[in-house]
Amino acid sequence: MTKRLYRSRDERMLAGVCGGIAEYLDADPTIVRAAFVVATLFTWPMAILLYLALAFIMPERPEEPEAPGQSPPPAEARRAPASEAPVTSPEPEMPSEEA
Repeated sequence: MTKRLYRSRDERMLAGVCGGIAEYLDADPTIVRAAFVVATLFTWPMAILLYLALAFIMPERPEEPEAPGQSPPPAEARRAPASEAPVTSPEPEMPSEEA
């Protein structure tokens, strides 16, 4: 199977370009982003233009197909259980001052 360069769906800060390059090179996305920042400092307009061009040229990684026989979890299963819901206490009533 051939390796393709995609914009990342998971490792993205802006358009997923640096994350996609990191996935392609099997590298840490933070290193790729840091290298891009350094390149931007030295070649200001070129690095920005290259990033914008890649954001439009590189296709986004397609969503992974689900395994056969597996159905997506129902919406209720994706929600946090009630035990993890934030607990709020009612505001205590302040006595009113009568004049």
